[in-house]
Amino acid sequence: MIPFLDLQSINAQYREELIEACTKVIDSGWYVQGSEHQEFEREFAQFCGSKYAVGVANGLDALILILRAYKELGVMDDGDEVIVPSNTYIASILAISQNNLVPVLVEPDSNTYLLNPSNIQEKITSKTKAVMPVHLYGQTCEMERINAIATKYGLKVIEDSAQSHGAYYKEKKSGNLGDASGFSFYPGKNLGALGDGGVVTTNDKELAETIRALGNYGSQKKYENLYKGVNSRLDEIQAAMLRVKLRYLDEEIFKRKEIARYYLQNIKNKNIVLPTVSTDSVWHLFVIRTQKRDELQQYLLENGVHTLIHYPIPPHHQRAYEEFKEKSFPVSEKIHNEVLSLPISGVQSMQDTKKIVKVMNCFE
Repeated sequence: MIPFLDLQSINAQYREELIEACTKVIDSGWYVQGSEHQEFEREFAQFCGSKYAVGVANGLDALILILRAYKELGVMDDGDEVIVPSNTYIASILAISQNNLVPVLVEPDSNTYLLNPSNIQEKITSKTKAVMPVHLYGQTCEMERINAIATKYGLKVIEDSAQSHGAYYKEKKSGNLGDASGFSFYPGKNLGALGDGGVVTTNDKELAETIRALGNYGSQKKYENLYKGVNSRLDEIQAAMLRVKLRYLDEEIFKRKEIARYYLQNIKNKNIVLPTVSTDSVWHLFVIRTQKRDELQQYLLENGVHTLIHYPIPPHHQRAYEEFKEKSFPVSEKIHNEVLSLPISGVQSMQDTKKIVKVMNCFE
């Protein structure tokens, strides 16, 4: 069976370095917000091209804390609106609603599955304070158009970069394309921890300092609390693991791009819609579409290929967001009903890739 994602093999490549890094933390006696945490923040900010990086507990917290910080700084208030694509993973929307802000869902581009800039302006009201482009599946959104709209209306741009570590938009990387960006280091990401982790990147010093305080019980100085904060800090051991894997991220991206290129050039089946790439993609996921999704998934499984669906249920059909149940987002609904993710990773062999293509091309 070709696995969808072989995390054991991915991390086995760096086993000795990971053990050495973990041992170093254990022997240091310092397990929270130590030197590994500080060095990873510095290195990741440098990788993204941003001035600041603030480690947090996970990707959802990264987005939550960005919005919370903007509220503390007086940029947003309860009931303000944030524009977000309607086909994103639910975490993007949870971050908005957990701050007592209102998610305004916007249809994506039907080809790229990314936030469609043409649909943003009609959703802007006097309550709109931000737009959240989601760099879904590893491809960056059309940030030039999105930033132009945001500048025109005085909106903050908050990137959801959970799937786009290292992706470029023109000369800049994800994480340095808006006012702030939230990253996830969930184990399955291109840059994955051996547990949960996240980070915020920004060029705004005041925002970075506010986020750091909010994630540290609202404190910048021990036992002095400026805000009603939370505990959301990147674990010292995970920071050490991420420092090791960050050194190899460009190589991981290169291998993913080779597999994606082979898929794009060689999958030829009239039942399958291949991804459309308009900007750089780091191929966190290789997502095809077909009206025969369930049949294709079962067929692939029977032929030794494991696939996943990202994501089967759109946010506006989730019970958690019953307020959206009467709304219609036909583009998103079509995407969610048809998408299927093929295996792709830095340890996937070309032999397995060719087998997947052969099986795909035989599907009727």
